Amino acid sequence: MSRIGYKTIDLPEGVSVKQSGDQVTVTGPKGNLTRTLATEIEMKIDGNEVNFTPTGKYDNRERALHGTSRANIANMVIGVTDGFQKTLKLVGVGYRTQLKGTELTLNVGYSNPVIVPVPEDLEVKVPDNTTIEISGISKQHVGDFAAKVRSIRSPEPYKGKGIRYVDEHITLKEGKTGK
Repeated sequence: MSRIGYKTIDLPEGVSVKQSGDQVTVTGPKGNLTRTLATEIEMKIDGNEVNFTPTGKYDNRERALHGTSRANIANMVIGVTDGFQKTLKLVGVGYRTQLKGTELTLNVGYSNPVIVPVPEDLEVKVPDNTTIEISGISKQHVGDFAAKVRSIRSPEPYKGKGIRYVDEHITLKEGKTGK
């Protein structure tokens, strides 16, 4: 049984959590985030601590929502204080990227460049033509956009060409001539 749901969340200086009905709003120096809390979970705010307790017979659904709700609110607190970042690397001959306003242009081996619009709540930087840095306050939005960009040309298993996360390790296959 997981005990993550029972851990308290300590709020750093300058972060406030407010609950109105089933909506939870976390406000901090980088912005504010809002999320809907499950009705099976009760949230209590005591000064600089936030606690979660299940409200019922604690069946499988409540058990799953207990830890998930606590983790989601903890990620919101981290997001409004520090933010989240993912870095992608383009690996392959001729693979490059550039940022034009709010559009990310990728040349990754297709006949035409792939243009991806950048969401308003995310910040995308291209320090060099093979690196993409995605940052924002919502862990879910940063991860979703990074996965969307990566899916345009996923790393292939024979030469390792494609778009990959910086800390990702690709296991290469041997090929037909490797007897």
